Amino acid sequence: MKYYLIAGEPSGDLHGSNLIRNLKKTDPDAHFRCFGGDLMEKEGASLALHYKSMSFIGIMEIVKNLKTIKRSLTYCKQDLLDFQPDALILIDYPGFNLKMAEFAKEQGIKTLYYIAPKIWASRKSRIRRIRKSVDKLFVILPFEEAYFKELGVEAEYLGNPLMDAMDGFRAQLANDFRHENHLNDLPIIALLAGSRRSEIRLCLPHMLEACKPFSQYQLVLAGAPSIPKAYYDPFIKNLPVKVVYNNTYNLLGHATAAVVVSGTATLETALFQVPQCVLYKVSTLTYLIGRPFLRIKYFSLVNIVMGRGLVKEFLQFRLAKKIRAEMDRILNQAQYRSQLMDGYAELAQKVGQPGTSERAAKSMYQFLSK
Repeated sequence: MKYYLIAGEPSGDLHGSNLIRNLKKTDPDAHFRCFGGDLMEKEGASLALHYKSMSFIGIMEIVKNLKTIKRSLTYCKQDLLDFQPDALILIDYPGFNLKMAEFAKEQGIKTLYYIAPKIWASRKSRIRRIRKSVDKLFVILPFEEAYFKELGVEAEYLGNPLMDAMDGFRAQLANDFRHENHLNDLPIIALLAGSRRSEIRLCLPHMLEACKPFSQYQLVLAGAPSIPKAYYDPFIKNLPVKVVYNNTYNLLGHATAAVVVSGTATLETALFQVPQCVLYKVSTLTYLIGRPFLRIKYFSLVNIVMGRGLVKEFLQFRLAKKIRAEMDRILNQAQYRSQLMDGYAELAQKVGQPGTSERAAKSMYQFLSK
């Protein structure tokens, strides 16, 4: 079969590459084309467009780049027609991907959604578009299967693909990791500031300000693959902060604590058993417009999966002060850290075992072969 995949960010590229690897095992005659990234291309997909050219977040940034988004959408539609796949596989990135789902439906192309839009958090009205244009959802959070089925959409939960990414990882020895990345012997506070320029611009200054007092630790920032070091430099200035690229799992494997921008990284940090606090900030306009439409009590994946406030979340205002106070508790209160660890163990049980990508590939192939 021929498969066309669309992912608009690094995590989607990662999960898409694992899915491609397993689809090749399930379907020996598989051919792939994608809007994605280096990892999907490495697995053998012909790359039509890199996600770096489509990575926008927030109302203002989207408005400023509408022409670019429209050009990408037009190109993607034509490229899909030229490739004539048996299936379109969409990975997260709902603003763009739901438009492509509707177009594919008009063309009679089967559409599968891997990592479904989080309409339970906001914009529940999207369910009408999903119901009309998506043939099947493959969801990655335990509660999502029942949620979407109640709304009349075929959905299947086979586990979380993060477990596959982590299953093959083996941490470097501490001395090797520190030496290769020019780190000293002080314990590490990991800073995960997101993968988009707007996230970094709005969140990283607060993270750095909050962590200044913890001089007995070294601050290590996980550099996003699509962001050059020069972009981080004005924020870091003369602060003793190291930037480490393509080594986030090793960084988490050696970190004592972490400050994390909300997203997939919060779940990764928890599964690596690293105490963390979570923050998020958008432009004031985006916050004022979007806040009334949020339908959830928590915004980090850790707390959403747990159904309770296991890790502290800080949104929009007075971030540095709040983060500093929480990091002080994490670093200096042993009982508090122990409670977090107990919660993380419970979280790992809820997320499930590795093998999600393999199970999803088999289920997709069976569905398409009917």
